[in-house]
Amino acid sequence: MSADVPLELEMIDEPADRHQIDGEFVLEVEDLAVSFPSEDGVVRAVRGVSYGVRANEVLGIVGESGSGKSVSMLAVMGLLPRNAQIQGSIRFRGGEMLTMNERALRSIRGARVAMIFQDPMTSMNPVLSVGYQLVEAVLAHQDVTKDQAKDRAVELLTLVGIPNADARVNSYPHEFSGGMRQRAMIAMAMANDPDVLIADEPTTALDVTIQAQVLEVLLEIQEVTGTAIVLITHDLGVVARVAHRVVVMYAGEAVETGTVDDLFEQPTHPYTLGLLRSLPRVDGERELLRPIPGSPPSLIHPPSGCAFHPRCELAQPRCRTEATALHAVAGSAQLSACHFADDLVRGEVGS
Repeated sequence: MSADVPLELEMIDEPADRHQIDGEFVLEVEDLAVSFPSEDGVVRAVRGVSYGVRANEVLGIVGESGSGKSVSMLAVMGLLPRNAQIQGSIRFRGGEMLTMNERALRSIRGARVAMIFQDPMTSMNPVLSVGYQLVEAVLAHQDVTKDQAKDRAVELLTLVGIPNADARVNSYPHEFSGGMRQRAMIAMAMANDPDVLIADEPTTALDVTIQAQVLEVLLEIQEVTGTAIVLITHDLGVVARVAHRVVVMYAGEAVETGTVDDLFEQPTHPYTLGLLRSLPRVDGERELLRPIPGSPPSLIHPPSGCAFHPRCELAQPRCRTEATALHAVAGSAQLSACHFADDLVRGEVGS
């Protein structure tokens, strides 16, 4: 069965480089679980998630709001609130980050592992100039003078395409457009040439033209630096453009992983198929969109069995009682957490 779901990707010129990414993982997340106590019960925001990213690779993490994408990355950065309960393993170049003391973690966070936050207007200090904040990021991790840090700030703004950077370095965040603020956030994240760059919805609220420009900046930076990028998004068009591999998350769990080409050509989990079918076609064929029915479940009382079964058109009785972990799918290079993944590949279920 072919997914047969062309996507609305008119801003895309060429697909991401699909060459094989080899080498060891720079960042590894293994069996990660994150929960938060609340008055109504324990919120199990992330449940047993594992993935890794290599140098020169873009790993896309996709899913609806509330699927655990951002929480898993905030755990990597050590930015979760104190009441968060974290289990599992997060390793940066083999070193376990969850057991590091605060000093060791600070030497990595912002320097070797950096993050582009979702909303640059709320992530930047409105009463400090953009240049001051860039200089601050450089001085926090490098033994340089203020003048050298200022030169680095201008260099960074130039790198991300801010015109007249030597003057705009003195501007305040509100004096930048939305696209320019996002570029400035990218510059701040790249201030110390990190090994891993986490981009949390970097194109949210931007029009498609600015989205394309921001993505182009990210790809150009990666080409120059070899940085590993983890891209958190709900936009499958963005993933198709830039990612090498994809992790699909639902209700705090990873339900499918694979290369971007394999996943778009042949999804092996009904949730992934539903995400693809809910996007517009661009092949001229008029067809009603097919949204996924229902809403994501409560993470305090998730459904028994497969968490997706209440919304799944392929659900069978065993789906309501038996959960399944990611497993290899016959005839595919993907991993899927669906009982009927093999049948999906063979076209024996669904349409």
